[in-house]
Amino acid sequence: MTKAATQLPLTAESAQLQALLAGIAEGEAERERERVLPFAQIDAIRRARLGALRVPSEHGGGGASLRDLFEIVIRLGEADANVAHILRNHFSFVELYARFPEDAPGRRWRQAVAEGAIIGLASAELESPKVGNVALATTLTRGADGYRLNGVKYYSTGTIYADHVLVRATGPDDVPASVVIPVARAGIEVLDDWDGAGQRLTGTGTTRFSDVHVHEGEVVFDGAEIGFGRAYYNTHAQLYLTAVNAGILRAVLRDATELVRSRERSFYYAPAERPADDPILQQVIGQIASNAFAAETVVLAAAEALGRAGEARERGDPAAAVALDAEAALRAAQAKVVVDELAIRSGGLLFDVGGASATKRSLNLDRHWRNARTLATHNPSSYKARAIGDLAVNGTPLPSKGFF
Repeated sequence: MTKAATQLPLTAESAQLQALLAGIAEGEAERERERVLPFAQIDAIRRARLGALRVPSEHGGGGASLRDLFEIVIRLGEADANVAHILRNHFSFVELYARFPEDAPGRRWRQAVAEGAIIGLASAELESPKVGNVALATTLTRGADGYRLNGVKYYSTGTIYADHVLVRATGPDDVPASVVIPVARAGIEVLDDWDGAGQRLTGTGTTRFSDVHVHEGEVVFDGAEIGFGRAYYNTHAQLYLTAVNAGILRAVLRDATELVRSRERSFYYAPAERPADDPILQQVIGQIASNAFAAETVVLAAAEALGRAGEARERGDPAAAVALDAEAALRAAQAKVVVDELAIRSGGLLFDVGGASATKRSLNLDRHWRNARTLATHNPSSYKARAIGDLAVNGTPLPSKGFF
C-alpha cells in the first residue's frame, strides 16, 4: 500500500474534511478568473483519499452512504464548483465498477481508489449523430499481446487530473466495452481545449488514443447488469451535476450575504441608510437562502432514493432494485428540473444586492451564474420535464439508457 493508504480515509464526519474543503475554497475565485488549473487541489484530494468515500470501510475506504456522498459533493461544489465537477466521473466509476468488484481487475481498481487514485472518463464523440448513441467510433481491436485502442474523445471531464481513465469503445464483434488504463500510457494525449463560458477549469477537453496498448485485465465488456449495460446506470452521474449546482447555490448565498454586510453605500432610493438594514436587500438574501435550502433538500432526497436502489442490489434483490432504479431516476430528473432553475435565478439575484460595483471583473461574482448555467446545459431540463410529464399523464417509463 502507498503511504496515503496508511492514513484513515475521510468520511462525512471527519474533522479533516472541513479543513480540506476550506483549503480548496481558498483562492477559488482567482483561479477561475485567471484560468489556473486546480492541480494542487486535486493532489490534496488524492492525498486525503476523498475519492474513496464510497469504498467499503473493510476495503480501506470511507464506507459513506450515497446521502453522505452527495452531501459532501454539495459542500465541495460550494468550495469550488470546478473541483467538484472534476470528480464526477470518478465517483460514477466507483459505483459502477469498484465498490463490489466481481473479478480481479475490479479488485485492483478498488484498491487503487482506496489508495487515492482518481479516475477520469473519455466517452463522448462528436461524430455521434445522437446524444447518448452507443455506436462508438473509438475501437478496441485484438492484437498479439492484448488489445489496441484508437479513437478521439471530447468532453473528457477530469481526465487531465486523473491517474486512470475509463474509455468507452467498440470492441470485437461490435460489443461495447469499458477500458480502464493509466492516463500516462504511451499513445494517450489529453488536451486542455475546453473554452466554455463556465466550468472553465474542469479539463473538459479532447483526448486522443493512438494505438494504445491495452491488457486483457483492463477491459470490461458490457453485460446485462454490469456497468454501462445496466438500466439507469447514469442516474448517479446526472444527480451529481445537480448536487454541484446545489453547492453553487450555497456559494451564491455566502457571497451575497458578505456583499451586503461589506457595503458602505446604499442605493439612491433605499429605505435604510445602511445596506445591512435595508429590508429589500434582506428579502433578496432570504430568497437566495430559501432557494439554497430547497435545492439541497431535493438533491439529498433523490440521493436517498438512489441509495435504496443500491441497497436492494447489494442484498441480492434484483426485482426490487429494478423498480427502485426507476424511482431514483425519476427523483434525480425532478431534482434537476427544480435545482437548475433555482441556481441560475439565484446567480442573477446576487447582483440585485450589490449594484453595478458587484459586476467588477476583479470580484468575479459572475462565475456562479456562468458555472450554474453551464452545468444546467448538460441534458437540458426541458427534456427531463417532458419525460416526467409523459410518465405522469400516460404512465410512459422514463428512458432507461442515456441521461436518466
